Amino acid sequence: MPDQKKETGSEQNKETNLKSEILSWAGVIIVAVVLALFIDGVIIINATVPSGSMETTIMTGDRVLGTRFAYWFSAPKRGDIVVFRYPIDEAKGKRTKFIKRIIGLPGETVEIKEGVVTINGEALEENYINGTWVTANDGFVFHVPEDHYLMLGDNRNNSSDARYWPVIAIREGVANSEEEAESFAYVARNKILGKAYFRYWPLTSMGSLYKKK
Repeated sequence: MPDQKKETGSEQNKETNLKSEILSWAGVIIVAVVLALFIDGVIIINATVPSGSMETTIMTGDRVLGTRFAYWFSAPKRGDIVVFRYPIDEAKGKRTKFIKRIIGLPGETVEIKEGVVTINGEALEENYINGTWVTANDGFVFHVPEDHYLMLGDNRNNSSDARYWPVIAIREGVANSEEEAESFAYVARNKILGKAYFRYWPLTSMGSLYKKK
């Protein structure tokens, strides 16, 4: 009988230890998942770029990293590459993310004339544009509202950006007039999710998204 009791006690100890180990691992996994969700939702932006609108700065299929806290204590700057909520889909209750470059800042007048962007009458130097800009390169004037930003892609010949969004807004029924549609050309600051900094895939192109001046 004593041997049987010892054996039973040993089995109970093993079962208790196994349960403790399972609970311990479950706790580790839960903490890891919560931490990963926190980092992804609050600290880091991890995006795969599905189109060529930012070529050749960012190529189709590239994977980039950025920070969500970039603008917690400072305002977005011209030339920043940012991830934001697409205004038209936002109006339809969708949460589509776009990545473009900030061109116009709050309160500025931005004009596009014969392939040249001017900010309050002064030509903007752009060393990131892909090739010769020939598509939709003339006849645009934007008056950027306060607390909003004007976004354009680097691949100006193939980019759905501020030049087209008002027309798309009317076509998709989220705006009923040209005046109403004009507001869709701009992105509110609180819809900017963060600043993109670094390409980590493909490995052969790993590095900063910003050219040295």
